[in-house]
Amino acid sequence: MDTAQSLAAFTHSEMLGILARVDVDRLKAFAEPLIDALGDITVVENRTGLVMLPMRDTAQGTNFHLGEVLVSEAHIRVGAQQGYGMRRGRDLETVMAMALVDLTVSIGVAHTECAAFLAKESALQHQEDHDRLCQVEATRVDMETF
Repeated sequence: MDTAQSLAAFTHSEMLGILARVDVDRLKAFAEPLIDALGDITVVENRTGLVMLPMRDTAQGTNFHLGEVLVSEAHIRVGAQQGYGMRRGRDLETVMAMALVDLTVSIGVAHTECAAFLAKESALQHQEDHDRLCQVEATRVDMETF
């Protein structure tokens, strides 16, 4: 699969979703070398805060807020191009790394590296999700057998 097809395989939302779940050390290690390729980076925001966690009551079909979640958020810019990152917890360095990858993709720098990184991390996450669902399925009880 060529680079353009690899990056085109992910919407912006999907890409941010993958980056939000990447292992912290792998994300930071990948993002660090990208700084030199980006030039003069302006940090617009780098902060922590609380966001509401929306849920849906499946019985009544209504939405409600389950509570608040602590998140870290980073918003950076080079010229008119912007990069964004948000993750659970209080880790401003990691969201900055996430924003660096987003900005790199927006600018069009290091497409091959970003495409390979996103594809690899997406595959790892799909495998982790599959393994977890298999573990859940193994504990499922069929009430009709009682």
